[in-house]
Amino acid sequence: MVKIRLRRMGAKKAPFYRVVVADSRFPRDGRFIEELGTYNPLKNPSEINIDTERALEWIKNGAQPTDTVKSLLKRAGAL
Repeated sequence: MVKIRLRRMGAKKAPFYRVVVADSRFPRDGRFIEELGTYNPLKNPSEINIDTERALEWIKNGAQPTDTVKSLLKRAGAL
């Protein structure tokens, strides 16, 4: 199953995430199919940069966004 999920980057205590499309069997920070954008929760307000067109295309093709990514897509105006 293909999922749209967050991939953790950044240093310890300073999280930075990339929104990626990955096979659900791969590890969280492991191999992925495509990178769709970034999410920085440390900025105020948090910074969300997602290619909404590509994300919606993946969802139409059956990719399942995680709960967190779903809320980020709503905040970005995609869903």
